[in-house]
Amino acid sequence: MSRMYSEPIEVRDQDGRPLRFVWRGRLYTVRGVLEHWVVSREWWQRNNPDTDVPAEREFWRVEASPGKDVPPAVYELRRDVETGDWLLVRVWD
Repeated sequence: MSRMYSEPIEVRDQDGRPLRFVWRGRLYTVRGVLEHWVVSREWWQRNNPDTDVPAEREFWRVEASPGKDVPPAVYELRRDVETGDWLLVRVWD
């Protein structure tokens, strides 16, 4: 079962790859990257200055845990390439 969140998170990364993130005041350590992909804005939106859709969004599906004794869960993280802002998009229990 998955839950949608779209909540801002603070991410510590290395060369763009998330290593740790803080969500709701808890520090999560990434145990493994399951998937990584980039979504680009559609061609008709690229030349439209009125659109609020970012040019590129980078997605990471990771296994992470808030502690060694806590089993990892799967988290989907999204980064707005233009601003560098991160969101936690979805969690699978």
